[in-house]
Amino acid sequence: MAKQKLYAGAKLRDMRRKLDLSQKEFASKLGVSLPYLNQMENNNRPVSAGVVLGLAQEFGIDVTELSTGETERLVSDMREALADPLFGDAAPPLADLRLAASNAPALTHAFLELHRAYRQTHERLASLDEALGRGGQGPGLASPWEEVRDFFHYCNNYIDAVDRAAERFSTGADTISLRARAEAALDRIGVRLRFDESAGLRHYDAESRTLTLSNRAAPATVAFQLLHQVALLCHTDLIEATLDLARFQTAQARDIARIGMANYFAGAALLPYEQFLAAAQDTRHDLERMSDHFGASIEQVAHRLSTLQRTGAKGIPFFFVRVDQAGTITKRHSATLLQFARYGGACPLWNVHRAFETPGRFLRQLAETPDGVRYLCLARDVSKPGGSFHAPVRRYAIGLGCEVRHAAALVYADDMDPSNARAFEPIGISCRICERPDCHQRSVPPLARRLTIDANRRGILPYEVER
Repeated sequence: MAKQKLYAGAKLRDMRRKLDLSQKEFASKLGVSLPYLNQMENNNRPVSAGVVLGLAQEFGIDVTELSTGETERLVSDMREALADPLFGDAAPPLADLRLAASNAPALTHAFLELHRAYRQTHERLASLDEALGRGGQGPGLASPWEEVRDFFHYCNNYIDAVDRAAERFSTGADTISLRARAEAALDRIGVRLRFDESAGLRHYDAESRTLTLSNRAAPATVAFQLLHQVALLCHTDLIEATLDLARFQTAQARDIARIGMANYFAGAALLPYEQFLAAAQDTRHDLERMSDHFGASIEQVAHRLSTLQRTGAKGIPFFFVRVDQAGTITKRHSATLLQFARYGGACPLWNVHRAFETPGRFLRQLAETPDGVRYLCLARDVSKPGGSFHAPVRRYAIGLGCEVRHAAALVYADDMDPSNARAFEPIGISCRICERPDCHQRSVPPLARRLTIDANRRGILPYEVER
């Protein structure tokens, strides 16, 4: 497969501005001509190997930042938005979307916000009851949940200041002493701890300064909830400063994000960055061994693997997703080129949907997306008991994966044959933007392909997708 050229003009330009250098000064230090730098910054030329080397040697820049970030996320989100019937057959080619995402990311974000506003207004008009039930939320605003989801999505699901603060808090502590450390931190500020089944998973009474946790929760859950409360009460300034930078449109979105930040702190403290990265490498990313070592759940470990994006100490780029039994994505993040649909479910050919059929087992899959990128995918069911006979059991499936070029670093690749092209199953993102012409699980036609409809012929689909 031919190596893809690296067009990263916007990122190169941002790096220069952060260094407070003119184009002439930057070009001189990188050893290239001013016109050549100008062409790279405007994506008229790919970033050369010499420039990549110069960025690393001259400025100590982590050059992997040039090829990672939000460009592919923006392209995926635009393709999904343009699949709206509103646009008909007017969708621009993929090359134009990539140019827009890399050259004009602010404009691309504005387009996505505009489409989201249209979509929500359309849904409100279609359901008057729904519109009246939104409590006066103005038209055109993103729903608070979606706004927070997109904030973490475009931050690459890594919040450096919060991550490092959590790591400092947990340094030198094992799982047992980490819980004791969290209890001590709360005790120092006068918070009393009690356990009671009737209070739900966690309840903090600010007036009496009493934190009540469920006495039926698993040890990993108790530790996580303690750390969550430590974040809210002991790291208020850090969390609020981070929320200020996000500039959420509504107070409700800020409140949801505050919970997300506290959850992030708890996860990062339970699985501190450097220790976790070392354990991942030592165990070849064996989720069960890491779960035992850190006293965390399989889902917590899998999610944490997808956040190892610290500059200068990055782990393998993973995608992570959680789906419910209806196939709806409830959590998603990707540090890879594979991006997930913003709305609805995932590709039915993906092994995450089969995980419900094999409880307690890891499913492995070699998969290839329509852009030709190949992945090693893992899937496993995750059940969350309610704690009593009448309490409902919540069932999810989680998916974790990386590009197949990293397969040797994963224990799950043992005995598989990534060199065999026929071993890879075709998967996509969503039917509207997947261009595979012969998928037997297709639910709707692809946006960018013409259809041939013949009433006298019937194959797998009631139409043929032109190749």
